[in-house]
Amino acid sequence: MNTRYRSKIDGRMWFVGLAMPCVALIAVGTSAGRNDGPVLLLALLTTLVAAVVVWIVLSTYYEFTADQLVAHSGPFSWRIPLEDVTAVRESNSVRSGPALSLDRLEIAWGGRHVLLISHEDKSGFLAALRRRVPHLAALETRGRPETH
Repeated sequence: MNTRYRSKIDGRMWFVGLAMPCVALIAVGTSAGRNDGPVLLLALLTTLVAAVVVWIVLSTYYEFTADQLVAHSGPFSWRIPLEDVTAVRESNSVRSGPALSLDRLEIAWGGRHVLLISHEDKSGFLAALRRRVPHLAALETRGRPETH
């Protein structure tokens, strides 16, 4: 059985998620009836970007399958084999990732890969991750260097 966890969403992300469709509607509304190609193209592109932003805000979640952690964010997804997870730590990095908050977890796997996520219930998610990745607790207690 798969277990899903929603992403935590900062107020700024909610604002962007709501403002982008409004900007798109204004762009389309003010360009309606014009035969000016560049204006219509700009309105179309604004609408497309707004749709992707809304899609990401509404569909970012994390899911445990039998052997993977899968992060979903709009049209993107990341699959992390649980056996390859080498570290997890708190982060407030601004790097890109399927995280809608700056209150993040950095998950390292496969030696060089890192993914930033932001979970609504960070402690609950960490507990679930540690249950599924038993070697993670052993790595943390040995003081393994953090992965950047």
